[in-house]
Amino acid sequence: MATNMTAAIRRFSLNDTDAVVRLSLQAWEPVFAEWERLLGPELYPVAISGDWRVSQQETVEKVCHDEEEIATWVSEVEGEVAGFVSDSLNDENNTGEVELLAVSHAPQNRGVGTALNDFALHKMKEAGMKLAVAGAGGDEGHAPARKSYEKAGYTALPLARYYKLL
Repeated sequence: MATNMTAAIRRFSLNDTDAVVRLSLQAWEPVFAEWERLLGPELYPVAISGDWRVSQQETVEKVCHDEEEIATWVSEVEGEVAGFVSDSLNDENNTGEVELLAVSHAPQNRGVGTALNDFALHKMKEAGMKLAVAGAGGDEGHAPARKSYEKAGYTALPLARYYKLL
């Protein structure tokens, strides 16, 4: 049975980049494996061009280093980076959005994702936001993310995205 861990949450620093990228790639590997299975050998390489690890690393670095538009928070468990959440605020429509959320495999199902979600939601509310949004795929690879968002009280809106080779 999983137990809740005590996670310290703090602002991201440039020194966290390697650890955050590493845990992100680990966390999203099942997502891309599931997409490859679902899309098949002909469609997958067209829909996901190049090595997904390279594009994901670039995305994570861009988001985490964008201190003007996006706030990134890191969770530490026993002195190690265990997860992170990045959120943005839109003052025009009073909406906060979780841009990225990832938790290392080791502490999954022990409250790290929940703590990061709760922390981001608190920061959004503190900043005057009235609505929080987050996105996750409907595939099995995204199941941990969906579970975390639902546990944090988000309401899911079913969406579909279709792919077709031309």
